Amino acid sequence: MKKEITLSKYARIGGILYLLIIILGAFGQIAIRGSIITEDAVTTYQNLLASDTLWRIGIVGDLLMHALDIPLMIILFMLFKRVHKNLALLGVLFNVIQTAVLVLNKMTLIIPLILIHNSSYVDTFGLSQIQEWIYLLTDIHDYGFGIGLIFFGFACLVYGYLLYRSAFFPKFLGALVANAGLCYLINSFVLILAPQYSGDVFLILLFSLIGELSFSLWLLIKGTKQAINPVEIKS
Repeated sequence: MKKEITLSKYARIGGILYLLIIILGAFGQIAIRGSIITEDAVTTYQNLLASDTLWRIGIVGDLLMHALDIPLMIILFMLFKRVHKNLALLGVLFNVIQTAVLVLNKMTLIIPLILIHNSSYVDTFGLSQIQEWIYLLTDIHDYGFGIGLIFFGFACLVYGYLLYRSAFFPKFLGALVANAGLCYLINSFVLILAPQYSGDVFLILLFSLIGELSFSLWLLIKGTKQAINPVEIKS
């Protein structure tokens, strides 16, 4: 039997995926790591030791988030290739690099678990040094996260342009998503070039959240005004 699937249905699936990605990302970065990592290496170590399972849940949630990135990228390409195929591909490639960087960056969250659960490391290097290493790894994770978001920032700029130029999404969505990309770029480049000011500009990511959340909810609730695109599937 053959069915027809509209792009609007794909858009709504994309909206669900995008919303899950936002929720998982916020949960891992803010609710979990934000509650465990402090400004003190000893306290961070103690928190991690006491919240080992929660930390692992955060890692699994992040990996699931990145797995959901893949079908979302395919859906976004399907939606935007009718606006400009090469730019749609460029946006996806930036998105792929971001996902690859952030997946690799998860090793900085796994290594602390290895260090705290292997007594031989503590015996060899000493507890205080292990604590400092774990704290260093959390800093490295923040930088890795920032580097990944540079590529996602460029992806958002491309997606924002395609949204603005499309005839099947409102132009304000394009402006919001492009602004989200700009905010990601500002935050990441300040972290790298002038880290002493990174705390001052971090709240700019709230504008990124507004842009991405608006886009995901529009996909989920409204879908797309694009004409039906019949896709044959066998069942």
